[in-house]
Amino acid sequence: MTEPHGGVSDEEVEQIIGRLLQLGVLVAALVVLVGAALLLGRHGGAVASYAVFHTEPAALRSIAGIVRAAFSGDATGIVQFGLLLLILTPIVRVAFTLVAFVLQRDGTYIVVTAIVLVLLLFGLVFGGA
Repeated sequence: MTEPHGGVSDEEVEQIIGRLLQLGVLVAALVVLVGAALLLGRHGGAVASYAVFHTEPAALRSIAGIVRAAFSGDATGIVQFGLLLLILTPIVRVAFTLVAFVLQRDGTYIVVTAIVLVLLLFGLVFGGA
């Protein structure tokens, strides 16, 4: 199925998707690495206490809270933001694939991909509720 209606070949779409996934993973890894370096710089000498489990603060349990913490310079927020980027990478891939199928006017794949995208977004937004 190369260039059915839209002018974008399957090979071009595959190349773009591959680069998108590579870039997403690379950016996420760099963000996590920066956050981890900051965490080690600030708390590297602290003694770990395993007697009591400490969960993340409430501010870091939502997407908006993670983004706020990351952009305010909080090291834990930066690490979690990198992990959020890693989770978003395949979701962006599915969204891009949906656009490609729309451009190719492939109705069956548009419907299936749209359903997958809605389920992924629903799971991301409401999965922790």
